[in-house]
Amino acid sequence: MATDTSAPAVLFDLDGTLVDSNYLHVHAWQRAFTEVGVSVEAWRIHRAIGMDGSLLLASLAGDADEAICSRAKHLHGRFYQETAPLMRRLPGARGLLERVGDLGLQIVLATSAPEEELALAREVLACEDLVSVVTSSEDVDTAKPQPGIVQVALDRAGVDSDGAVFVGDAVWDMKACRKAGVPSIGLCSGGVSRAELEDAGARVVFANALDLCKHLDTSPIAVLADTVSAR
Repeated sequence: MATDTSAPAVLFDLDGTLVDSNYLHVHAWQRAFTEVGVSVEAWRIHRAIGMDGSLLLASLAGDADEAICSRAKHLHGRFYQETAPLMRRLPGARGLLERVGDLGLQIVLATSAPEEELALAREVLACEDLVSVVTSSEDVDTAKPQPGIVQVALDRAGVDSDGAVFVGDAVWDMKACRKAGVPSIGLCSGGVSRAELEDAGARVVFANALDLCKHLDTSPIAVLADTVSAR
């Protein structure tokens, strides 16, 4: 792992940004909702992916009681675990992290995934040698779009909002960053449109990690890297 906790940091979401897992989450949630007798269309689930789990349940499960919601959450975790063999690293993910590290920037996995899901994604990403800091759902009471997980990531990296850039794929990422005062880069690899990401606050949007890597020199990450070379 990288150890320079004084350097500016690039905060990365994980699901849909570095790992191709968003639609696995959609399938797992749809199975879970069906199991507990709650009818939810898949497109509605997709639009909620990346949102805090409790908020997701509140927005999708309607008037379902706490026991049903708790059961659905448990089932989602079980069904998602079953899909683990289908999970893949997104194109360009490793190369992007390597480029960011070569610029002298910290790499932070600023995710609100539960620990067991985080472990699966980190195994697929296989970039532990590049990562300085990691967050999870255990670090905050309410995750995105609230800014708590972003602030935890900043604190652990030892930087303020001016010393960081966030890379994510969901409107919830962009909204959390806007509240935290951190500039954000959107990726379409999670299945959200460029326009929606921009409307939610993304400074710039790229197709995926590979596209961002190809245009890194003209991105907010390059601006952040200039602060390293200016030291």
